[in-house]
Amino acid sequence: MWTAATRAQHSCAAGQYPSSLSDAQWNVISTLFPAPPPTGRRPVWPLRLLLDAVLYVLRSGIPWRALPREFPPWQTVYWHFRSFVDGCLFERINQILTCLDRELAGREASPTAAVMDSQTVKATEAPGVRGYDGGKKINGQKRHILVDTDGRLLLAGMSAAGLHDSHGGAALIAGSRPLWPFLARVYADSAYAGARVAAASPCVVVEVVKRSPDQKGFAVQRRRWVVERTFAWIGRSRRLWRCCEVRDDVATSFVYAAAAVVLIKRIARAKS
Repeated sequence: MWTAATRAQHSCAAGQYPSSLSDAQWNVISTLFPAPPPTGRRPVWPLRLLLDAVLYVLRSGIPWRALPREFPPWQTVYWHFRSFVDGCLFERINQILTCLDRELAGREASPTAAVMDSQTVKATEAPGVRGYDGGKKINGQKRHILVDTDGRLLLAGMSAAGLHDSHGGAALIAGSRPLWPFLARVYADSAYAGARVAAASPCVVVEVVKRSPDQKGFAVQRRRWVVERTFAWIGRSRRLWRCCEVRDDVATSFVYAAAAVVLIKRIARAKS
């Protein structure tokens, strides 16, 4: 519960930005970053400041060159960010935090059920994989995500907007086996009905949650609302409002980073 004491505890220090991590939040992930190499040039900038700069870009949606002067040079921040992307750092951090948050909630670390869906976002003029979604009338890219039944991100992927959901869903299910081996059931909408998704893995059963035949207007769908809430959570980050990345792995890393921020704040509150 938010009180005057808890707000003061989790607020950023003077001079920091709202996207910056508090001391309690930094303590949650400080040990998850790789240690600097024992040889070579010693790091000049603190790792926490570099991460705060990345989160500032993610939350505000600005170009890298527009970073405020309180942060290291944008070239330095971008170089470290690309090293994080190449090492799948945000993906691994999100996986560890998901297991930790599930255990704090009294659940098993690895989920047995999940929900999947996609989100089409408009693209900028930046080069990259683009396509046209005829259903949404949007030219851009499509995010495919798999979340547990509480909305924690398990797996994410990017594709051209014209790719059908069944292709993205089959890739998610197949890719989930090494990371989440106990996953046995996935809930989805009617776009994932068909042999392609059902045959993605013999260990996973895909259950299509359909609308009620007598439904009129909007209604919250069983299980499916969870993944929509996850899209709303990561949508707080303005960098994700449009697809302005050239490489798919960079765009996917931003999705994992936005989902990890949600878990970092939640775990920090639980441990306080």
